[in-house]
Amino acid sequence: MKVAVAFDHRGVKLREAVLEATQQAGCDTIDLGVEDASVRVDYPDQAWSVAEQIRSAHAERGILVCGSGVGACVAASKLPGIRAAICHDAYSAHQGVEHDDMNVLCLGSEIVGESLARELVQSFLGARFNESDPRYAARLQKVEQMARDAARETA
Repeated sequence: MKVAVAFDHRGVKLREAVLEATQQAGCDTIDLGVEDASVRVDYPDQAWSVAEQIRSAHAERGILVCGSGVGACVAASKLPGIRAAICHDAYSAHQGVEHDDMNVLCLGSEIVGESLARELVQSFLGARFNESDPRYAARLQKVEQMARDAARETA
């Protein structure tokens, strides 16, 4: 699996832990930076970069890290085809994929430590959408229809 990974200047605290976890999960990582906190990069820009990798099929999933995880999640969720969620526990990290086809994991470097970040990334990357359960497929279709309807309203 190819995973696009990006950090803003505050999220870089978890950079090594996240990259290590993606490697341990056997994934090919598309590293979109940043490499150190001295470079100010805003989370909406990083969300756009990750989303573009997914939308262009260069990556199947993404991981975004900012200070709280909230801003990255809000920004990513605005983009078509992106189902982002902030997770602070392993259950949400895998259940979000299994039930909701979450494709972007958002983490807060000020909220979770390196050990938990590794666990969350591995739970997220190890999970698969349960498309054989009609409940989950129907719910995902409803979410996608909501996005299409909202796009028509704003056009």
